[in-house]
Amino acid sequence: MPPLTRRQSLKVLGAALALPASILSLRAMTGPAEPVRWFGETLGAVASITLWHPNRTFAERAIGQMLVEVDRLENIFSLYRTDSEISRLNRDGRLDRPSADLRAVLDESRRIAQISQGAFDPTIQPLWTHYERGAGDRATLQSVLKMVDYTAISDSPGALRLDKTGMAISLNGIAQGYITDRITDILGSQGFDTAMIELGETRALGAAPGGAAFQVGIMDPTRPDRIGTDLALANAALSVSGGYGATVGADRVQHIFDPHTGVSAVHLRQVAVTASRAVWADALSTAIYVAGEQAAPSLLAAYPGARAILFRTDGTLTHC
Repeated sequence: MPPLTRRQSLKVLGAALALPASILSLRAMTGPAEPVRWFGETLGAVASITLWHPNRTFAERAIGQMLVEVDRLENIFSLYRTDSEISRLNRDGRLDRPSADLRAVLDESRRIAQISQGAFDPTIQPLWTHYERGAGDRATLQSVLKMVDYTAISDSPGALRLDKTGMAISLNGIAQGYITDRITDILGSQGFDTAMIELGETRALGAAPGGAAFQVGIMDPTRPDRIGTDLALANAALSVSGGYGATVGADRVQHIFDPHTGVSAVHLRQVAVTASRAVWADALSTAIYVAGEQAAPSLLAAYPGARAILFRTDGTLTHC
C-alpha cells in the first residue's frame, strides 16, 4: 500500500521540537532531561527516533548513522523512488540480484499471506492503481483482482519475477516494521539500552528511563482527537491499522483493501497489535483488520507473544 504522503526529505530538527502525541500514538515519553530526538518521515509516514544516553554527542552521531541506514532501506522499499528495488521490480516484472532485505521482507510477507489465507497480500498494488485512476465498473475490478496473487512471485537464486502481466507489489504493510526493527537492532548493538523508535511502526528498546514501561496511548478511531485506550510498552513493538485517514483516488476510497473482494475492509474500525518484532506487528495488524475478529486468535498464535486490541464497528473493543 502506498505511503500516506510523498516523502520529501529526512531532516534533523533538533531535540527541542515535538510532535503532537496523537500523531505518534505516544501519550508521553518522560525520562532524563534532554533526550536526543529526531523527527522526519520514513516511507511517507511520520517518523521519530528518541534516544537516552549519557553522552549526547554519541547519541547524535548514532542518529546520523541511522538516517543513512533508513535512506538505504528506502532505496529498496519506496514506491515513490523510481529507482528503488521495488519500483524496478514492478516496472520490469523482474529484478536481478535483489537485496537480502527485499528477500527477507517478501519471505515474511508470503508467510503471513499463507497463514492469513490471503487477507494479507503483498501483490495488492494493482488495486491501489485501479482506484487512483477511478473505480470503474465491477468487470474492471474483477480483471484487476486476477493480478493480486502472492503465489505468483517466482524466487530464483539470482532474481525475483512477477509471473502475471500487470502484477505489482507493495510492502508498505510490512516494510515500515522491518525498517523499525533494523534500526532498533543496530542501536541495541551499539550499546543503547533505552530508545523509542517510530519509523512508521513503533518499537521500544528496553523500558522507559527509570525502569517503568513506556505508556502508549492508542487513538480512539471514532474520535481521532482523543485516546481510546492505553498500553504499557517495553522491549516490544506496536502497530496500529485502521481505515481512517488515507483515502485513494477522487472517490476517496478507504485505503485498506480486502485482496479477495477488491473493496475496502469493513469488519473492524481499528486493530492494535503488540509483538516482539515490529515486522510481525505491522503485518498482523493489517491481516487482522482485513480478516476480522474471528481470524485474530489463529493469526496471533502463529507469532508467539503477539497480542491485539480490536476496536469493533459498534464502538466496543476486545483484547486477544
